Amino acid sequence: MSTREADRISAAEETLNTLFDMSQLLNTGLDKETLATCVSLIESGVNPEALAAVIQELRRESTALKNSRTATNGR
Repeated sequence: MSTREADRISAAEETLNTLFDMSQLLNTGLDKETLATCVSLIESGVNPEALAAVIQELRRESTALKNSRTATNGR
């Protein structure tokens, strides 16, 4: 690997670490892998607001599914 490539990777890792720290401060609940995926999608042209809406909807659906399973198992 060239020095240039190593510098690029190092800078990308540092940026991701900074974004993750900010994410933690804002209590987004995103882990590093998910955050990296979101960044990659945005860099590929996905609308950030639309991506945020999808993540929120997936969280709502997950919570509803967990609640329905708890109610079903509690009977």
